Amino acid sequence: MPLRLKKFLQSWIINTLAVLVAVSILPGLRYDTVVDLFVASLLLGILNAFVRPFLIVLALPLLIFTLGLFYFVINGLLLYFVGFLVKGFHVDGFWWAFGGALIISVISLVLNFLTGTGDSRIEIRRGRSRRDSDDNGPVIDV
Repeated sequence: MPLRLKKFLQSWIINTLAVLVAVSILPGLRYDTVVDLFVASLLLGILNAFVRPFLIVLALPLLIFTLGLFYFVINGLLLYFVGFLVKGFHVDGFWWAFGGALIISVISLVLNFLTGTGDSRIEIRRGRSRRDSDDNGPVIDV
């Protein structure tokens, strides 16, 4: 199996699991059949890949003003739009989509980190502090 196809399938499965968790937690998100769930997660992935960058550019002043919190609104709008396009996937309102988008983002981040898929990276270092090193460059240690 080519590497790109493998990464695509991993991302799709992770996205589907994240949507499934959101649907399980929130009563305002529902699906009729498993096929509808897979189609909704595929469409959400496609919209995140192609439409979301344009929305981010258009909403750049709001993103700067809200210190990036408007990303969650964009994600909620995309999930709400998926509910509009896929007839077997139901989103009862924007706030359910907003909550679902938050859950999907967190679950996707965790699953991408655990599987090594995606660009998410968490690094934990133990040992000598940066203050103790010989590097004299500007350092902000928190």
